[in-house]
Amino acid sequence: MDDIGRLIDLTSQMHLEPGEDVNCPQLSQSKKDAIITSNAVLPNGKKIKLLKTLLTSACERNCYYCPFRSGRDLRRATFSPDDFAKLYLQLHKGGIADGIFLSSGVINGGINTQDKLLATVDILRRKYQYNGYIHLKIMPGAEKAQVEEAMRLADRVSINLEAPNTERLLQLAPLKQYTDELLRPLQWVEEIRRTQPGNRAWRGYWPSSVTQFVVGAVGDTDLELLSTTQNLYHQLKLKRAYFSAFSPISDTPLENQTATSPMREHRLYEASFLVRDYGFDIEELPYDKQGNLPLESDPKLMWARKNINEPIEINTADRERLLRIPGVGIKGAGEILKARRKNLIRDIGELRPFGVNINRAKPFITLNGRRPAHQLKLW
Repeated sequence: MDDIGRLIDLTSQMHLEPGEDVNCPQLSQSKKDAIITSNAVLPNGKKIKLLKTLLTSACERNCYYCPFRSGRDLRRATFSPDDFAKLYLQLHKGGIADGIFLSSGVINGGINTQDKLLATVDILRRKYQYNGYIHLKIMPGAEKAQVEEAMRLADRVSINLEAPNTERLLQLAPLKQYTDELLRPLQWVEEIRRTQPGNRAWRGYWPSSVTQFVVGAVGDTDLELLSTTQNLYHQLKLKRAYFSAFSPISDTPLENQTATSPMREHRLYEASFLVRDYGFDIEELPYDKQGNLPLESDPKLMWARKNINEPIEINTADRERLLRIPGVGIKGAGEILKARRKNLIRDIGELRPFGVNINRAKPFITLNGRRPAHQLKLW
């Protein structure tokens, strides 16, 4: 198998690993490099073509949901650090890839696998002076010194918790240890950011950190997932939690499990952003009796219908209150505060240039004491 063939094999299942390409329109699969790269948006808003791949698809772990689990009948592919770095540089110079998301199956333990990932990125940075975007996975069981080296070399690091707690992880990936192998490296990331100067990193500042959860494979609830997510945001300064709706894979222990609705994944993202950016606590969000978010409407709108009993005056509400209004985002709240320092906002149309979804906002606001006209729902 040639290098491109190996890379296609290694990238073939990376859609199951959400990252910077979440919610980005993707290339047509008929295009030459569509299998290899995906459109992505970086933390700074820059759009790039991202190569999401493994260094090897061989793996000694038996995670029940994973296409690369040990013992599964699958053609495996592997690159050495040198060979992969050379190939990626060719793709980068050829305009096929602008950044890299690099993970790996686990072979001969997490420490050995992390060494190979670090060697790959070190070759790119130091030998080839590659200055582009790198998102680097930290392997289960990696040592603290390896975590620090990953932070020196990468723009973003991530460790997949996969589950919200130890009990759920045991049902999902029985060979992984939730606290010692997964949570502790995330804690080290924040400890290093907090205690060591950022000028030791390649960029002159420490990278952001993220994690991923597999949703709905083993009975996990949205309340469980969001509780862990809220703790990660507040305690470990996690930049983002990614949610991957479970999809059954043939020849795995969960192959007969029902697939999770993509809408559930979508609602979890909405709720996690409310917790991260809008000042919501998970206990304020609407759940059904099973502890899951209703799928029929977004959680902010459902909260507003239940809790905004009196309309919010756009001209006097503080930022925290403005952010509770459906249709008003972070940017919109800021623009409203800025505009009303000069003049009263009297007309609903004045909110549209601020990025406010005025149809969603109308039922919950007043403008200089007057409610904008809106059509009431009949049922």
